[in-house]
Amino acid sequence: MGEISTVVDKKAQANLDVFSTTLQELAATDKQILAVTSDSRGSGKLVPFGQKYPAQIIEIGIAEQNLVGVAAGLASTGKKVFAVSPACFLTARSFEQIKTDVAYSDNPVKLIGISAGVSYGALGSTHHSLHDFAALRAVHNLIIVAPADNFEAEQAIRLAAETEHPIYIRFGKKPMPLLSEENQEFAFGKGRIVNEGDDLVLVATGETVYPALQAARQLDALHGIHATVISMHTIKPLDYDLLATVAAKGCPILTVEEHSVFGGLGEACASFLLMNGFRNRFNIMGIPDEYTVTGSQVEIFNHYGLSESGIAEEGLKLINA
Repeated sequence: MGEISTVVDKKAQANLDVFSTTLQELAATDKQILAVTSDSRGSGKLVPFGQKYPAQIIEIGIAEQNLVGVAAGLASTGKKVFAVSPACFLTARSFEQIKTDVAYSDNPVKLIGISAGVSYGALGSTHHSLHDFAALRAVHNLIIVAPADNFEAEQAIRLAAETEHPIYIRFGKKPMPLLSEENQEFAFGKGRIVNEGDDLVLVATGETVYPALQAARQLDALHGIHATVISMHTIKPLDYDLLATVAAKGCPILTVEEHSVFGGLGEACASFLLMNGFRNRFNIMGIPDEYTVTGSQVEIFNHYGLSESGIAEEGLKLINA
């Protein structure tokens, strides 16, 4: 399938670092902002936040259900609460609290899932978060966001702080280069086109958007194939208008996600397209239904073809099908 490069722009930061610096900036002028953690101050990059604003951080310990319950209670009093915990545990151990205390009770908690997808790859399947989109898409009254680069990460946190609505935002650990100097607009529920073409559509989310963009560049350079690349940073609500617009071109559509092929971005796109009469050739790239390999995020991406060359190869197959 080919390998994904480990070389990134020196200016690129992990989106989680951008989350930390942005939250510190917001907290400096807004005392309603609180960070609540489950023994994840270090992994959540919140040590500087706690040093600067000790009265605005609450440590719950390794008790994710309590974390969400406390966050919901604080949010119900008007606090702007960012509940920070590893995505694999936050969205599984605390599912009942997210469903009932946050979403169904309409408490505007900002649920921050850190080290999402296979960022904890070497720790094995227990630490993979490949279920979060699927589980949380089934919970109504919850926005689901996966920023792809530092711009999207910063904008997502700024917008979340001012949004009176329950939100789940997932972050990985890898430095993420800026996707584009253009189309610098961000809104929940509105996808972002980072490359335009008429031969293929690549719809990706989170940390798979950059390899999808690199795949588009490879397809252009080696095969003269021009692909549209969409950063579908909001999984719910999905940007159906944008999806319909690109599908109307009639070209093949390939979705790419750091998630199970079940219940995530791909199936959300597929159901919309089928129910609305689109018949584009279509495929989903993600983690298949098997025992997931152990390794670094790069190694796991390469194994499952979620790399520049792997995505380009799958795009060629879809075009030539």
